[in-house]
Amino acid sequence: MNSVFKPRSIAVIGASREPGKIGNVLVKNLVEGGYRGPVYPVNPSADEVLSLPCYASVLDVPGNVDCAVIATPAAVVEKVLAECGRKHVSAAIVISAGFGETGDSGAEARLAAIARRYGIAMVGPNCLGVVNPDINMDLLFLPTYKMGRPKSGGIAFVTQSGAIGSMILDLVAREGFGVSKFVSYGNAATLDETDFLEYLMRDPETKMVVLYIEGVKRGRAFFDLTRRLAKKKPLVVLKAGVTERGAAAAKSHTGALAGSYAAYRAVFRQNRIVEARTVDEVFDYAKIFTTQPRCTGGRVAVVTNGGGMGVLLSDALAQSGLSAAEFSPETRRAMKKALPPLVAVQNPLDLLGDADAGRYEAALSLAYDDPGVDAIIAATLFQTVSLDSRVVDVIVRHAAKGKKPLVNVSLGGEYTEVQRRALESSGIPSYGSPTAAANALARLVEYSRFTARPKR
Repeated sequence: MNSVFKPRSIAVIGASREPGKIGNVLVKNLVEGGYRGPVYPVNPSADEVLSLPCYASVLDVPGNVDCAVIATPAAVVEKVLAECGRKHVSAAIVISAGFGETGDSGAEARLAAIARRYGIAMVGPNCLGVVNPDINMDLLFLPTYKMGRPKSGGIAFVTQSGAIGSMILDLVAREGFGVSKFVSYGNAATLDETDFLEYLMRDPETKMVVLYIEGVKRGRAFFDLTRRLAKKKPLVVLKAGVTERGAAAAKSHTGALAGSYAAYRAVFRQNRIVEARTVDEVFDYAKIFTTQPRCTGGRVAVVTNGGGMGVLLSDALAQSGLSAAEFSPETRRAMKKALPPLVAVQNPLDLLGDADAGRYEAALSLAYDDPGVDAIIAATLFQTVSLDSRVVDVIVRHAAKGKKPLVNVSLGGEYTEVQRRALESSGIPSYGSPTAAANALARLVEYSRFTARPKR
């Protein structure tokens, strides 16, 4: 598996001189991305690709090849994979489509047999590729000007669907969060989701895992592995094909049998897997798990400059299973001294429409130090006259203490979005709705309680 994620050399089979072709994009992304090992384009019709010597066959490459990326017509993939075997290539990523997802299970079975015969760790076929930002390895066939590439970080993404994975990666890159590994495994003819999860469970660079699945290949192995993984690292799963029509679409997409959604939900609950119902929730949960400290208590303080926002957050917290924190008498007395007389010292704490960064500083400091507060939601309405970017520094400074989760809720237009991006880039999850913030915080609390339980 190291040859999949940390290859020392890569051959691109099906490399192309023509800009815009998949084989050209693959080579270009490696070269321009600064991949640290040798890159060998392979194409019998070219002498060079992007100023690199091009070889007629992988067998003609003079050096060792750890990983081969295959982007050729489906009809020649078997021949190419067998040549990789004779070259002693350790891993192959088969981008090419036209196998089980189109009903040609025979061709896919032959590919799997070749991979097993030669001991090749094969990803795919019908996949988007693999990324490891830590070594500048970009094996996606999507151009960088259309899809951003994330920096190195702690989130690993494992996905059957390249489209879903690429959208999430693009969002992660925009918001400034980092990725440890990314793999789109497509039809999973040999390596499947359980294999990748097992590798990532032991990967020191991976702090949490996000999995998109349509179906699983080995149910019992998946159950046992995820039970062990969830005890070590958060696992967020987005399960597609939960309806009859969705399951039929999954079959034609990656050839996956989606199975009973009720059975999957039972596994998720039993193994403490965090289930996301939407792509937005995947991103919401990934943000909070990778930036905030564990929190076993569910008492939340809300600090806001809008009374209506406080009401909405109170509802959202109650609906998510969390509770409103009760400020201690000492905290209440200190707040009455530090805040204007018109501010009602209660939770939610409405700092009023003329609140500025200084007022947030006083309120957050006192709420953070209250032993009866487990977590804080700082809601900011940037549309008011007094509130500006200085409150971002206030929130970041308190979150940097690292003892309690502190998240933000902000809704609005371009000015608000600029402030939200500043918070996100500083490691503060910022949510566009009270419900999203409360649900993310609730999942963090649930997982923290699970991992804090004494081992039996």
